[in-house]
This record gives sequence, structure tokens and C-alpha cells, in this order.
Amino acid sequence: MKGQIEAVILDWAGTTVDYGCFAPVQAFVEVFREFHLEPTMEEIRKPMGMLKWDHIHAVLSMPRIADQFRAYYGRDFEKEDADRMYSHSETGLMGILHNFAELKPHVLETVWELRNKRIKIGSTTGYTNSMMEVIVKRAKEQGYEPDVWYSPDSTDGMGRPYPYMIFRNMMDLKVSDISRVIKIGDTVSDILEGKQAGVTAVGIIEGSSEMGLTEEEYESLSHKEKEERIRTVTSRYQEAGADHVVMDIRGILGLV
Repeated sequence: MKGQIEAVILDWAGTTVDYGCFAPVQAFVEVFREFHLEPTMEEIRKPMGMLKWDHIHAVLSMPRIADQFRAYYGRDFEKEDADRMYSHSETGLMGILHNFAELKPHVLETVWELRNKRIKIGSTTGYTNSMMEVIVKRAKEQGYEPDVWYSPDSTDGMGRPYPYMIFRNMMDLKVSDISRVIKIGDTVSDILEGKQAGVTAVGIIEGSSEMGLTEEEYESLSHKEKEERIRTVTSRYQEAGADHVVMDIRGILGLV
């Protein structure tokens, strides 16, 4: 990183709210079952962070799931199938989002310290604008409100891993150079988004979608089990090109 950091761009579910990123997982599991498909939790989480339609299409494209679809329906899946599944998942997700908007630990104090350093707070998401209305309202009630946020609705549907949501953040925040921006998130898609934009990309471990555990599940692990999980998540981020990996959101303070 060169020079003073001017902006930190944060993801939402799994990074600042919804420890473990469970809202989209629950909605996706239910919609795939509704369509007689049974992806594993690992398959559901692999495309996490992408635009939700793209996420569904990515899972349908996985060889094992494509075989399941073919076996049940007697044909290959088509775009219209992804459209129908997305419509169902959006309805389901809108109905549960308010239950998955609790701030993760250390968010408020970390954002306060960043602002105290005169660093602007941006954000990107895989949620739609209508979904974000629910999340943003709940987050604000808890004391968290970024300076700006953008969803794929703001970039003609070109969400992660495309860099355009980050660029929209940079324009609004009047950032002088990509070298003065840090993007932090909890999925491989977040890392790819940051790398595509040319900014510093940071992966977060605890409470991430890549970890895929509730706070209680994580705390119940033995020290050895935690270390194994941490190594696995770190490796995924590094393979995606992450510049840094931090345990929790407080780790960003050591990078600014």
C-alpha cells in the first residue's frame, strides 16, 4: 500500500453483519430443495458474495448439481430455471433478512477508529437494493452506517467479481488513487472484486462465510480445530490473491 489510506470498503453479510453469513445460505438451501436439488453446504457457499442470480446459476452449473437437475427433469437446466429459482429465493430472503442483520463483534469500535483517522467508509454487497433497505435500516439502528453503499443494482447487474461497485464507491468518496483503498470481505468473491479493482484486498476469518460457523459453533471448537479452520480459510483467500488476511475486523486497523 502506498501513502495514506483514504477509504475502507466493507462487505456486509459475514463481514459487518450476520456472523457466519447465514441469511443467503438458508434461503438458497430452501429454494434448491423446493426444486428437488440437494447441494451440499460447501457447494452453496462456494459462490457466496456474488450477485444472487449469478450465485444460483453458478451452483446449477456445478457438475454434480447439473446431473441432479438432469436426472429429475430429464433435460439440462436453462436460464429460465435460474430465473424462477432466483425469484423464489428473493422472496424467501426478504422474509428472513431482518433476523440476520445483527452487527458482528468489534464493528462499531473499529469503524469509529477508522473515522477518527479521517478514513471514509464505503461498502459493497451481493444483495439487491430492496434487500439492502432492510439491512441498512437495521444496521443504522445499531449504530453502523457507512458513508456510501452500492449493490449490483447500481452497476447494471455487474456485481462481484466485477470491480464496478468499488469504483462507484471511490467516485462518491472522492478517493484520489486505488492504492489508497482497502476492500475487506468474507468470501473469495470479495477478494476477487478487490483484485479486479486494483485495491488492497483483505479477507476476514472469524464469522465469515468461508468459515461457515455460528459464533457459538466457532467458540466451541478446540484450539486445534480452530487452527485447522483458520488455515483452511486463510489458504482460500491467499489462493484468490488476497493481499492480507485478518482474524476479525479489528485487523484492518493494523493496515491503515
